[in-house]
Amino acid sequence: MSSRLIYGCMTIGGSWDADPLDAATVERARRAVRAALEAGITDFDHADIYAHGKSEEVFGLLLEEDPELRRTAVVQTKCGVRLPGNTAAPGAPVHYRLDRDTLRRSLEGSLHRLRTDSVERFVLHRPDPLADPQEVAAALDELRREGLIRSVGLSNMSLRQVCLYQQLLSTPVTALQLELSLRHRGFVEQQILVNQDEASEHPFPEGTLEYCTGNGIEVQAWGALARGLYTGAPVPAEDHRAAATAELVHAMAAELGVSGEAVVLAWLMRHPGGIRPVVGTTDPGRIAACAAAEELATRMDHEQWYALLTAARGEPVP
Repeated sequence: MSSRLIYGCMTIGGSWDADPLDAATVERARRAVRAALEAGITDFDHADIYAHGKSEEVFGLLLEEDPELRRTAVVQTKCGVRLPGNTAAPGAPVHYRLDRDTLRRSLEGSLHRLRTDSVERFVLHRPDPLADPQEVAAALDELRREGLIRSVGLSNMSLRQVCLYQQLLSTPVTALQLELSLRHRGFVEQQILVNQDEASEHPFPEGTLEYCTGNGIEVQAWGALARGLYTGAPVPAEDHRAAATAELVHAMAAELGVSGEAVVLAWLMRHPGGIRPVVGTTDPGRIAACAAAEELATRMDHEQWYALLTAARGEPVP
């Protein structure tokens, strides 16, 4: 059975430049993907911009050499971010683009690099203020009719944007990807600060998780490990809340017999919104350690969950 964790492939392609893949990068990616599979993870998250397309390219090589991976892998890829010298011309500004031609060209490029005929989910990476939502929906429906995608995902979008695309699309919207973590916890603050002045400090779109739960849209959490802030990354000297939270995570991990990564991810997965964390490390040991999060979420009690929340907030809930 597949894990609720998703393996994020952003870093498996190596350097973010036009240099070709090398043997060391391919072997590192092979070990990481193998570790993900051994941890029960079968969902893989890509984007056309990752490592100048090399993350998709190396994954395509792995799909070609491993029939079992091709049989089990559930692949999604994202499009719409235009980076100079990457998905845009060298002199262009960083921008977003979701017109019909860009969507099609981006998907065709991803399918070519992934060496596959279709993806499970095609994700709009960022909202483009200049995009015509009706044109976007028509283009996505066209790609689905051609059998190139099976569903649509949205990333970094508001609840109103989700509702609009649901209204316009015939293709099902099956996922919303947002930054969620113990550090980026506005989704919880929005729930507990109803009718409180402090709510304005946490501008997470109200009702987003509730809407997704009620409408069969899975919520995927990017940045789920808070960039390692609570699990070993350097903590700024002035950030006393982060230091206290990291200390609690370490103590809780020792008490529960798991890694700090598992504690941080379990805090997300303990929420009834069915959150699916995206894990992006290429270290096989850390990937294996993250796998314990799903089981830990089933035994993390109220007091432990709120203790982590209180530490991250720096004060008790109202």
